[in-house]
Amino acid sequence: MCDCKVNWDKIRRGVEREKGRMIWRPYGAPQILSLERSALHDAPISVPWKIPEKLAVSVAITGAFFRHDQNPNQPLTSDAITQSALAVLAAGASTVHIHVRDDEGFNVVSLERFRAVIEPLKRQYPELAVDGCLVPALDGEWDEMRRVLDARLLDGAPVNATATYIGDSLFAKPAPILMEKTRLIVESGAVPEIAVYTDGDVSNADRFLIRSGLVKTPAAWLVLPALPGCSPMDNPRQMIDGLTRSVAAIRDIDPNGMIMVCAAGRAALYVATLASVMGLHIRIGMEDTYWLWPHRDDRIQSNAQVFDLAAKLSTVIGRPIASRAEYRQMLGAPAVAVTGASG
Repeated sequence: MCDCKVNWDKIRRGVEREKGRMIWRPYGAPQILSLERSALHDAPISVPWKIPEKLAVSVAITGAFFRHDQNPNQPLTSDAITQSALAVLAAGASTVHIHVRDDEGFNVVSLERFRAVIEPLKRQYPELAVDGCLVPALDGEWDEMRRVLDARLLDGAPVNATATYIGDSLFAKPAPILMEKTRLIVESGAVPEIAVYTDGDVSNADRFLIRSGLVKTPAAWLVLPALPGCSPMDNPRQMIDGLTRSVAAIRDIDPNGMIMVCAAGRAALYVATLASVMGLHIRIGMEDTYWLWPHRDDRIQSNAQVFDLAAKLSTVIGRPIASRAEYRQMLGAPAVAVTGASG
């Protein structure tokens, strides 16, 4: 409290002069307030926002990094990944994002393991458009990536237009690798999803992928912030500033692109919540985080748990979750003939 002195005599005289009344001039009487138009002219002053009615919710089942010592609930085996994916699809997820792991629990590019996970999903949900992460980091994985693409298991695949540190690892996609991988994805009939970790990655994508003609706009974008080394989101201001900055950079070069914001790091579901009210789409799940909320240390129990939270969020903001068929159309993947589909 300040030690200033208030002139209560002047305040009392002012109250008496105003007769205890606020200033009130209802020029539009008898209308006091309308949220839609003025009583003084007939032009609308408040119209519905132009954001997508439907919210696409993708669930990333396991990701590449976290193991059981960081979250014992992480699905690592092909069967566990499949069952977790089936659970969220049954609950109404628009799509799932697939990584597969080897027998030691490490991320791997493997046609056999992608097939073991994806084929049961598509048998049960033929209209499902699924994307999978194909990062050829080890010897032989480039050829295996080509086998996965040739098998046409995937409807979409990310391309990472980045050169950054992810945690303690340097993560960089040399421009020739970036462009050739994009070409292979397109030729396989899948949709290349441009994955950006910082706003500078948007410039990389524009220079190497869009201006070269490899990717047509409107394109599919994945924004992956909040991991160590990516756009920092260590407090609410950084989260808001960082996400709006990245989205604005994308809109500058691709005004009508589909943007999916991927929960990651400690911010995770808060980032997804912000994205959903911005009219964007969201990817949640157990890929790049093991926390539920940024201010507590609660671990995610299951993908079904975080999808349930996303479903509640969609109800709160009035954006129903997109169906699998609607998401396929949003992604720009070819339609499929579905007989006796499950939804």
